[in-house]
Amino acid sequence: MKELLKNLGLLIILGGVIFLGIVVFLEKQNNTHLAISLLLIAGGLISHIMINKYINK
Repeated sequence: MKELLKNLGLLIILGGVIFLGIVVFLEKQNNTHLAISLLLIAGGLISHIMINKYINK
């Protein structure tokens, strides 16, 4: 369970990158889609840092 939890942030980042790639590929770029991908990527980065900080203790 800890291994999955340690990789949760990376999975969220990967989801944001895939979502951004789909939006760009389909040429459906608007501020809402770009903001969602930004929130996923930034949230994944922050959660990855915070989760690994507390799991390693």
